Amino acid sequence: MDGQMTHEDRLSDFTRDRRVLLISAIALLLGCVSALVAEALVWLIAVITNLSYFQVFSSVFRSPEHHRLGALSILVPCAGGLVIGLMARYGSEKIRGHGIPEALEAILFGRSRMQARVAVLKPLSSAIAIGTGGPFGAEGPIIMTGGAVGSLFAQLVHLSSLERKTLLVAGAVGGMSAIFGTPLAAALLAVELLLFEWRPRSFIPVALAAASAYACRIPLMGFGPIFPIASHAMLAAPGLALALVVGIAAGLGSGLLTALVYGFEDLFGRLPMHWMWWPALGGLFVGIGGLIEPRVLGVGYETIHALLRGEIVGAALIGIIVGKSLVWTIALGSGTSGGVLAPLLMMGAALGAAMSSFMPMGEPGLWALLGMASMMGGTMRSPLTAIIFAVELTHDFNSLPALMVACVAAHGVTVLLLRRSILTEKVARRGFDVFREYEVDPLERFRVSEAMTKTVVTIPGSWGARVGWFTVWAAQQAARVIANRGRVMTV
Repeated sequence: MDGQMTHEDRLSDFTRDRRVLLISAIALLLGCVSALVAEALVWLIAVITNLSYFQVFSSVFRSPEHHRLGALSILVPCAGGLVIGLMARYGSEKIRGHGIPEALEAILFGRSRMQARVAVLKPLSSAIAIGTGGPFGAEGPIIMTGGAVGSLFAQLVHLSSLERKTLLVAGAVGGMSAIFGTPLAAALLAVELLLFEWRPRSFIPVALAAASAYACRIPLMGFGPIFPIASHAMLAAPGLALALVVGIAAGLGSGLLTALVYGFEDLFGRLPMHWMWWPALGGLFVGIGGLIEPRVLGVGYETIHALLRGEIVGAALIGIIVGKSLVWTIALGSGTSGGVLAPLLMMGAALGAAMSSFMPMGEPGLWALLGMASMMGGTMRSPLTAIIFAVELTHDFNSLPALMVACVAAHGVTVLLLRRSILTEKVARRGFDVFREYEVDPLERFRVSEAMTKTVVTIPGSWGARVGWFTVWAAQQAARVIANRGRVMTV
């Protein structure tokens, strides 16, 4: 009895390993490094944008929508796409795409190993893509870059594959936390999308990396939300029902966007030219779209903030929804380098603002916020991340119940409509299947004593010779029967 109690006392809720202290210390450092990388990426995007559209060398960010190049602006994204195609062909093909699918592939199927040149070429190619008008966000590239830094450090000090995964994810979420100033959402993204487990050994270092990146962001990029707005009145039951409608609409939009991205990718795959030229062709469509609606160019933070303040109404909303959707899906389908988060925020906010004209209550900015979050939650299938992300971006805590309803509704729609998300579909097309439902292995939940048969039927030792003789005789009789049946069938 005493031995049994001693054995049971060794069990615990989670697997414990004191090496988590060492990995946490490294993760804190990685968070700071990711913040520096994020700052460098933002600086580079601003410089390339000013050179491309305003012909000045400056790190003060200006949106490319304010350019005065006229029809010549069509050539700017095209030139950027050409440079990216050359970088991918002769540098590393892994710089193509969103950034997050590549991190997923490295975690699940590459033993969390990433190349050093990816850590350099990915942010550079993304800065060129966004700085030349590409309708992308910086979060995907910084997630992949931060992840590459974490992976490389783990390889340098010869850590295990599980510890490499933890540091890869720590670097990735550190980058996201630094770019957006959203440490909690970054940690939740790791749980919902990157870690593929819920264990203290990985979550503690990742959360600390997100916190340290945010702490370093304050002196580098400033304090406070990047989209500050006045808090909206909390919605009652009828308003939550309308939030459900917004979420369903955003879920349908998420499914359409996913289908468009991979539909255009398939179209590019049928072209009689090397994939190196595809980003330049995609850039040509971006340039044309930007000439028609300049607000679809670049990251679009200025436009997103205006949508959340309710300053864009009417036909302009339709132009943003249609224009941004087309140029983003065409450019992403061409295999260029860029992220998905910021475009989803813009398209979702425009959708919510457009639906506000049919809502009997609430301000346009509130519905824009709900559309923004639910579009992200549905497309990436990370509803918890989307809910907290929207709150951290705006500090509008009153909208939390409505955000929960809208994001969960959008998530449910896309789960029912699509087999995979926009992120996992990319991994699946490379021959790998991703299963995102987390559950505890039944073999880890039960003791041997609970599964074993405790009442065992025994045979006296004196029966051994008789049982052995009977077994041999039975086997001989069975062999004769089989042999006789074979002869009958042959006749």
